[in-house]
Amino acid sequence: MEIIIKESNSAKSFFAQKTEVLKHLEEKVKLWMKDHIDKRKLWFSSDFLPADEKMNDDQEKNIKKLRDRARGLKDEVRVAVALNLLTEEGLPHFHRIIAQYLGDKSFWSKWNNMWTAEEDRHGAILRDYVRDARLFSFREVELMQFHYLESGFNPDWDKDPYKVFVYTTLQERATQFSHKNTGKLAGENEPLLNGILNNIAADEAKHFTFYRNVFKEIINLDPENALLSAVDIMPAIDMPGFSMPNFRDMADVIRRVGIYGPRDYKKIVEEAIKFWEIEMLTGLNAMAEKAREKILAIPKRLEKAAEYIEKRTESKTFSFDFIYNRILVFE
Repeated sequence: MEIIIKESNSAKSFFAQKTEVLKHLEEKVKLWMKDHIDKRKLWFSSDFLPADEKMNDDQEKNIKKLRDRARGLKDEVRVAVALNLLTEEGLPHFHRIIAQYLGDKSFWSKWNNMWTAEEDRHGAILRDYVRDARLFSFREVELMQFHYLESGFNPDWDKDPYKVFVYTTLQERATQFSHKNTGKLAGENEPLLNGILNNIAADEAKHFTFYRNVFKEIINLDPENALLSAVDIMPAIDMPGFSMPNFRDMADVIRRVGIYGPRDYKKIVEEAIKFWEIEMLTGLNAMAEKAREKILAIPKRLEKAAEYIEKRTESKTFSFDFIYNRILVFE
C-alpha cells in the first residue's frame, strides 16, 4: 500500500491533502479513460427510436406498433420508468458537484465532461421513448422533473471529494440494478424498452467500474481519511431524485415488485467492501480503525433493516397523477 498522506489537524490542509491525492491519480485516470473508451460502444436515442424528417413506411409503422405494445405494460413498470427517467434527468446536479472538486482545467475535467455526455443520453432516450410510446400523462412527469431540478440536490457529503467518489460508486451500481431489473419486468411485453434499459445499465456498469477504481486508489494512498469518508456514506444513500414529488411512494412500488430495494443495496455494499479490501486494512489510527469496524458491520445492519421493512410491509394502494390516478394494489 502506497500511503502518501499523513495525519493533519488543520481543516485547510485536510482539504488540500485530498486534492493532492486526486492530482496524484491523474495519470491513472488517463489510463482508465482510455480503457473505458476502448470498450465503449456509443449508441444514441435515434438508433432505437428514429425521428428523422425522412422516415420510410416501416419506420412509421414501428411507432404505431410501439404504442400498441406499450398499452400492455403494467402500471408498476410505468412507475419504474418514470422514476428512472427523472433520476437520470438530475444529471446537471452531478456535473456541478464533481466539477467543484476536479476543476475545469485538469484531466479530471475531461472525465467529468465525457461522463456527462454519456449520461445525458440516458435521460434523452427515456424521454423519447415515453413520448413515442405515450406511456404517461406527460405534462405531469414534466412537472415532477421541473420541481425536482428546481429544488436542487445539495447533499451533506458534497463538501468532501472522497465522499463524492464513494457515493458515485454506490449510486451508479444502484441505477444499474434499477434499469436492468425494470427491463426484465417489461421485457415480455415490450422488448424495445428492455433493450433500451439494458444499454443504459451497461453504461452504468462501466461508470461504476471507474468510480470504484478511483476510490480503491484513494484508499491505497490515504486509507485513514478514505475510511472516515466512506463510513459516513455507506450505511445508506439517498438516490438523487429523493426531493422529487412522490419519490417515496414510487420507491416503495419498485421495492415491492423486486426492482430495487434494501437487499439490493446490501449486495452493493458487500461488493464494495470486498473490492476495496477494507477487511484487510491494517496499521490504522484509532479513528480509522473504528470507521473500518463500522463499515464491516454495515451489511448485518442492512440485513436487519431489510427484514424489518419486509415484516412491516402491509397491503397498500398507490396512485399517481402521471398514470391518470389508476390504483395500484399490493396485498
